[in-house]
Amino acid sequence: MDTPDSARRSLLMAAGLGTLMASPAAALAETLAPQPDETPKYHVRFAVCGMSHDHIHGMIGAMQRGGGELVAAWGLEPDKLAVFAKRYPGVKLVKTQDEILDDPSVQLVLTSHIANERAGIGVRAMKNGKDVLSDKPGVTTLEDLALVRQTIRETGRIYGILYSERLEVKAAVHAGELIKQGAIGKVIQTINIAPHQIYQSGGDAGGSGGRPDWFWNDAQFGGILCDIGSHQIDQFLYYTGSRSAEIVASQVANIRHPDRPHFQDFGDMTLRGDHGFGYVRLDWFTPKGLGTWGDGRLFILGTDGYMEARKYTNVAVSSQGNNLFVVNGDSARYIDCSNGPLPFGPQFIADIVNRTHTAQDQDMALLAAELAITAQKTAKRAVIA
Repeated sequence: MDTPDSARRSLLMAAGLGTLMASPAAALAETLAPQPDETPKYHVRFAVCGMSHDHIHGMIGAMQRGGGELVAAWGLEPDKLAVFAKRYPGVKLVKTQDEILDDPSVQLVLTSHIANERAGIGVRAMKNGKDVLSDKPGVTTLEDLALVRQTIRETGRIYGILYSERLEVKAAVHAGELIKQGAIGKVIQTINIAPHQIYQSGGDAGGSGGRPDWFWNDAQFGGILCDIGSHQIDQFLYYTGSRSAEIVASQVANIRHPDRPHFQDFGDMTLRGDHGFGYVRLDWFTPKGLGTWGDGRLFILGTDGYMEARKYTNVAVSSQGNNLFVVNGDSARYIDCSNGPLPFGPQFIADIVNRTHTAQDQDMALLAAELAITAQKTAKRAVIA
C-alpha cells in the first residue's frame, strides 16, 4: 500500500519532476577555523576624547588588538567616566579636551562624543598632528564634512569612521572575502534591515541605563538616516564596489514617540551607485523578546548567487550571531563565522604607522557620511495615523 509520501513521489515522477526530488542541491554547513593569536606588529599611543556612546569600548578593543596603547581619556558624563575608570584602571583621566589634543605623545584620538561634535574634535586633533577614529556618524552636516575633507588635504592626517556593523562583525567580514573570491558573481544589490532597541539590558551597544537627552535630538544625533543609516550605506558602497552614488528616495517618521518631536524611530532609503543598487530600512522597534539589541540582516544579491548575513542572532533557532548563508550554482551553504578574523584594528594601527589606507578607504568612508547626511536632509517626513 502506498504511503502518502510514496504516492506524492509517484505523482512527481509522472510529471517529470523525479530528478528534482532525487537530486536536491547540496546543503553544506561549516565553521570557520579559530584564528591564531598574533603579536601586534606596531605600537601606537592613543587617547579617548569623548565617550558619550558606549561604542567607545569596541573602538578601544579594536585598537588594542592592533597594538594600540590607551594612555588617557576625557569624557563629559560622570556616569560614563565611572564605568570607564573601572574598566580601564590606571588610564589617566583628564579634565579638558585640550590635555589630550595638545599632548604631542598622543598619536591617535578616538571619539564617541555627542555625534554632532565629533567632527569638530577630529578637525582639532588633525590640526595638532594626530590621526582620528570616530564612532559613526563621523559627521552630521555637510558644512562639517567639507571642513573635515579640507583638513585632511591640509594635514595629510587620517579621519577614520568605525562603521562597526561591517568592520567589527565577523560574518560581514567573511562575506566580503567570499565576494572577492567570486562566490556570487558581480554584486548587484544590497538590502540592509537594521532594527535597533532603545532600552537595553546592558553591553556596549549604547542603550543600557537609558538614553541621554542628546539621543532624542536630531540636531545632535544627526537623525536616523544619518546616524545608524551610515553603517548601512558603508556596506552598500563596499559590497557593490561603488565609488559614486546617489540617494534615489528617503523618508523618516516618528511613530511611537510623539513626546519626542525631534526624534525619528523609522526611516528607509533607496540608493543607486555606479556599480549597484541598495535599499536600507532602519527602526527603533526591536521587542524585548528577541534577546538582543537588533536582528540585523544583510542581503547581498549577485549575478551568480546571493548571501544573507544574520549578524546578531538566528531567531528562534540560536542566540548565536555571525551566521552567513551563501547560495550559488554549486551549493547552499551555512557558515558559522564566530571564529573569523576582525582585521580592522591591526590594519588601522598599521595605516597610522605606514601612512596607508588598508583598513578603510578614506574617500569611501567620507562618501558614506555624505550620502547619509544627504538622505537625512532630503527625507520626506511621513505621518502614519
